[in-house]
Amino acid sequence: MSTVPPLTDFVSTKIAPAKKQPVGLIETKNLSLFYGLKQVLQSVCLPIEAGKITAIVGPSGCGKTSLISTLNRLTDLIPDCRISGRVLFEGSDIHAPEVDVIQLRRRIGMIFQNPAPFPFSIKKNICFPLREHGIKDRKEQTERLETVLRDVGLWDEVKDRLTQNALTLSGGQQQRLCIARALALKPQVLLMDEPCAALDPLSSAVVEDLIAALKEHYTIVIVTHNLAQAKRISDATAFFWSQNGMGRLIEQGGTKQVFEAPQNALTAAYISGVRG
Repeated sequence: MSTVPPLTDFVSTKIAPAKKQPVGLIETKNLSLFYGLKQVLQSVCLPIEAGKITAIVGPSGCGKTSLISTLNRLTDLIPDCRISGRVLFEGSDIHAPEVDVIQLRRRIGMIFQNPAPFPFSIKKNICFPLREHGIKDRKEQTERLETVLRDVGLWDEVKDRLTQNALTLSGGQQQRLCIARALALKPQVLLMDEPCAALDPLSSAVVEDLIAALKEHYTIVIVTHNLAQAKRISDATAFFWSQNGMGRLIEQGGTKQVFEAPQNALTAAYISGVRG
């Protein structure tokens, strides 16, 4: 993975992590989220470690998607949405007024549940965002195009039809193209919201294997309802539950510990299928 400049390139104020606390590449500090008057997350303190896959699990309605949307400020796009608490990236507050949100989202990319390629050619799906981010050199665009399509295992499948509309690809290929599109901007973190939920079992397996392979170069946060998938591919797991209509972090830790020796009775009940 190419060297990425520090966040301090566009944030002038460095906020030191709290002492004697586990430090993650991303950390939420007493994070609460509101849609208008409705509170959907309550006081979430969650470290995301670099170079690992963190699975966010829990039943529908417990704020999992809302949580990951706060990590690169996609919540800014939602009317009447506000947060309290802090989200830190490399120790810096992502809501500091000096932060360039476009650059933040370039470094913390998002993959959505339903594949969402642009209605352009396969090639333009990769090159268009590169141009939008100021990468106009065609040679560099071509190099990145081939590199990321190889990274997601698509190059050999599409190299002879790069000018075809991306919507002609299968669902699994479209999702891998969306991942390649995010990788083209050389992020540090990939946020994935149920990336396999809309896929058939075969395509899901291909994307899951891809996610596991990407861990070598990226920090990944994945929301999934598939507990078996979380157990297979993640290094850490955070379990959420809805209490009084608000999503709360019930337990977090290494995936092996959370699945095999949960510390909270609610976690144990959910993992075993008794609840949820």
